[in-house]
Amino acid sequence: MASNANTDDVVDEEILITSGRYDSYPADSNFSENIAYRPFQVQPAIMIPDHFTHMPLVRDRLITDTSEMQDETAETCLPSIFVQDPANSDPPVNEFGVPHLDRKRHARFLHKSLEPLPGTFVGYDPSRPWFLFWCLNGLSLLGEDVSMYRERLIDTARSMQNASGGFGGGHGQSSHLATTYAVVMGLTIVGGEACYEAIDRRSLWKWLCSLKQPDGGFQMSVGGEEDVRGAYCAAVIISILDLPLDLSPDSPAWTSDKPTLYTGLANYVQRCQTYEGGISAQPGSEAHGGYAFCALGCLSILDSPDRSIPRYLNVPRLVSWLASRQYAPEGGFSGRTNKLVDGCYSHWVGDCWPLVEACLQRSSGGVPTPSQSLFSREGLIRYILCCCQDQTKRGGLRDKPGRMSDPYHTCYVLSGLSSAQHKWELVDKPVEAIEGVASTAAVEINYAESVWKASPFPFADEEGVQVFDEEDRVATVHPIYTMSADRVNQIQTYFRAKVGF
Repeated sequence: MASNANTDDVVDEEILITSGRYDSYPADSNFSENIAYRPFQVQPAIMIPDHFTHMPLVRDRLITDTSEMQDETAETCLPSIFVQDPANSDPPVNEFGVPHLDRKRHARFLHKSLEPLPGTFVGYDPSRPWFLFWCLNGLSLLGEDVSMYRERLIDTARSMQNASGGFGGGHGQSSHLATTYAVVMGLTIVGGEACYEAIDRRSLWKWLCSLKQPDGGFQMSVGGEEDVRGAYCAAVIISILDLPLDLSPDSPAWTSDKPTLYTGLANYVQRCQTYEGGISAQPGSEAHGGYAFCALGCLSILDSPDRSIPRYLNVPRLVSWLASRQYAPEGGFSGRTNKLVDGCYSHWVGDCWPLVEACLQRSSGGVPTPSQSLFSREGLIRYILCCCQDQTKRGGLRDKPGRMSDPYHTCYVLSGLSSAQHKWELVDKPVEAIEGVASTAAVEINYAESVWKASPFPFADEEGVQVFDEEDRVATVHPIYTMSADRVNQIQTYFRAKVGF
């Protein structure tokens, strides 16, 4: 497309499809003959790939409620993505038609969400740990210092911790694996010995043993549901707190063979892959982006993803299903087949890609090693910065245009933006660099573990255009733990140095 040329003799002619309704044609009509193409001359003033400027060219002739909702969503997003008059755009856009990340406004929204909330939020009281995690992680991604919340966070966490182990949604509420995960993550993000020591690791380990099931999975609470969320939350908690893997004899999964907390966990995840290639909550259910990330994250904790993912999952089908979640012209991800784009899947689906790409780069597993990203980073960045920012005084990030911002979407949209702006890869760590391992003459060829390394987009080995300004780059997040890699390393180092509980 033409650059910002203002000369009279340079004109680009394009055939654009209007955003008019396609469902006005009878189902039995010849669709290809009835589409109304309306050609006109345009002078592109900004560089936007063609597929972000009009409705999809390939369409299903069957009109359904789902297809109508998809059309409405695309038409709602299109004006934000395809800015036809950049000089008068509000908010202002760069040469690629992308607005800045309103960092200060979004940070102000998250800080305010950590203050006492109005009475209308009383129904969200069991989700208080999640609000803490979403806000603290979002602020960290924006480069904010969250240490000011340390004392308040510790007091709140202790009020939610039960003597039987784990954390509830609030004082006096039963422990749940999701809220326990959220509290542990919040304490890890703020960091420091006081935060770490606020966790009763012994009772937490004992409680996790009571959740471990004979089929390898974990219940979310004692007597509660068992699903892939439990697999991921348990694996994160165990690994980040360096908990013993031994099972207590009173665990439902205990046998004379002495299984561990990880025994059968990968096999449970494996049974949750569906015929589409995605991952469901439980065996036999519908594939969902959130469960896909939980499954990949769990497997990547149990072993290096280049070994665990191809061993337990059908990678070609998984890649096909994940790739099908990204739409044009929106550029964002949907969470399920035939569903709409949603900003939160910038994380749930978008953060699957670093794990899949690391898997393929190190071990093909029958799949060709990708030379470029397996998803459109530019498309996701455009969707986030053009469609997901609440540009009102409120601030924060949202599902899509027309929806209200909230801490949940703010956290996960920023996490997805981080993954799109950076590339993670597994790099072998020499034995001599591993603490406690003696050096040998063969050290240069002897590797015992790998470490994650981030590179900024665009990458030297991949063609790409940086459509966002450097000031709009957010902090990196660990591909597995979706928070600062430094914070993950600090808490793991702290507990690995402890003897016993």
